[in-house]
Amino acid sequence: MKIFQDIWIVEKSGIVIFHREFDQVVSPQLFGAMMSALNMFAEELAEGGMSNFELENTRFTIIKISGLIFVANSSKKYHQKKVNKELKKISDKFIKLYSEKLKDFKGQIGVFSDFKNEIKGALEEKSI
Repeated sequence: MKIFQDIWIVEKSGIVIFHREFDQVVSPQLFGAMMSALNMFAEELAEGGMSNFELENTRFTIIKISGLIFVANSSKKYHQKKVNKELKKISDKFIKLYSEKLKDFKGQIGVFSDFKNEIKGALEEKSI
């Protein structure tokens, strides 16, 4: 089921190592730095940090696994448990496919670009 509109995978330093966006409104690297900073702030306030936040009709869901922050946005019409489950599947797939590349990561984000083909089924397409 195509739940997500956009997805970003952010390395702990704030570098966006993968992103797929409907309409790019802000630079992916600026978004990644903001998410990293928000997460650090939230971790100071509450154990575990942030798991989601909402802006108008959009919900941003966040999962942290293996030093990466997975952020995806979806309509608020989808139940949060379903969204969490789908983002968890995507994050598990990314870790499984790229665990070796992540160990030796030196800032080369292009090695992750093919991931969009792996998650096509979860991403909404832009209507023409």
